[in-house]
Amino acid sequence: MRTILPIIFLFTFLSACNQEQEGSDELEKESFDSSFTTQLGKTYQLAEPSEKLISQYEEAKANFEANPEDVESLIWYGRRTAYLGQYNQAIDIFSQGIESFPKEPKLYRHRGHRYISIREFDKAIADLEKASELIQGTPNEIEPDGMPNALNIPVSSLHGNIYYHLGLAYYLIGEYEKAYDAYLKCRESGSHYDNIVSSTHWLYMIQQRMGNPAKADSLLAPIHADSTVIENQSYADLCKLYKGWIPVDSLIQQGPGGNPSNDAIRYGVANWYLYNGDTSRAKNMMEGLLETNSFASFGYIAAEQDWIRMFNQN
Repeated sequence: MRTILPIIFLFTFLSACNQEQEGSDELEKESFDSSFTTQLGKTYQLAEPSEKLISQYEEAKANFEANPEDVESLIWYGRRTAYLGQYNQAIDIFSQGIESFPKEPKLYRHRGHRYISIREFDKAIADLEKASELIQGTPNEIEPDGMPNALNIPVSSLHGNIYYHLGLAYYLIGEYEKAYDAYLKCRESGSHYDNIVSSTHWLYMIQQRMGNPAKADSLLAPIHADSTVIENQSYADLCKLYKGWIPVDSLIQQGPGGNPSNDAIRYGVANWYLYNGDTSRAKNMMEGLLETNSFASFGYIAAEQDWIRMFNQN
């Protein structure tokens, strides 16, 4: 396996550091991303990461360099790189891993996720379809969290994440039937309630988008008022809205976005207005979401794609 060039991340975000770097380091610096431009042409400067994120990245990088043939070390190196906003570099890491481990579904799963981040949806679908093929006949497994929840209890699985991201990629290009099939498989992949609410939310929205409100309602059967969620509270609250248990006004977020959970709520509520006939309010809510700096959240990406398709904005 060829050596992956180390990413000297601090050069990008901490301008006071690395002034002494010369020689080959100069070549590495040219590949760093300091900003991200969306499909609507909005450019965002990448935020300065916390010391914790930097430390975790450096540890993962060191572990990989000490164990270059260990696929788990490579995966964590790629994941930690992506958490710094360096999506293209993470894709390169996963791509080189695939050269050595072409039958490892985790590599396709994580690369597919990051192709979604950079809006390369067809490539994401190809990767995630490949991952779904590779897991056929294999036992499911809990996927460790890179950013653990407050209880430090992982709530997702390898199979579930593959189908979740595959469904999302299809949804983002408007292939709703394929998105629906993927999210059904996601929901069937595990009985953890966090998985139930996240997949049910997308299943419901998809059927509403397809003009099937009765079927959408029937998909809410697994939602229960007294069930406990650990991580996906935003999806649980949206499902309560769909069930008619809470008013829509109770979910409308005030102030700026930037939090993935809040973005999920904003996008879900915008959709609720859309398929309930209030296109103007749906458009305003999506526009508000797109004015935030949370370009990497799934809610933002979904609103961006809807804006492009529905409101003819470029």
